[in-house]
Amino acid sequence: MTKKEVLSVLVDNHSGVLARVASLFGRRGYNIDSLTVSATNDPDISRITIVVSGDEAVINQIISQTRKLEETRDIFALNDCRSLLRELLLVKLSANESKRSAIREVADIYGATIVDLSVDSMIVELTGAPSKIDAFLGVIGEYDIIEMCRTGITALERGIKK
Repeated sequence: MTKKEVLSVLVDNHSGVLARVASLFGRRGYNIDSLTVSATNDPDISRITIVVSGDEAVINQIISQTRKLEETRDIFALNDCRSLLRELLLVKLSANESKRSAIREVADIYGATIVDLSVDSMIVELTGAPSKIDAFLGVIGEYDIIEMCRTGITALERGIKK
């Protein structure tokens, strides 16, 4: 049974590490649904958050292969219930004066922020769980989307890991 898994990979903060991790996935034929890289509180370590799809055996193989990379310090799957998963969405909408108030109402309901406004367009920013982003896009899709940029998931496990 195929499922989506969010993996957190702590790696050495050196040039070329991302390419090594990504190429491992490419060589093995694993598809990456999304990938984000971020700084951590330790300047020597970066966090790569990877969303992959596969059955249990494939996910275990991905974790095992990634763990073997010299630059990998730790890798673990994040549990949806015990982790915070967030994405950032920027969407530019065609918005003449007659549409602006309706778009603003939708943005307010979802807690989105209008970060740019021009004569004929607006850019809306929304941060939240992937399901919230999906729901917002479902509603805002009724309007003319000019451009859209959606980051992948970035995540942290709740509490202190023991």
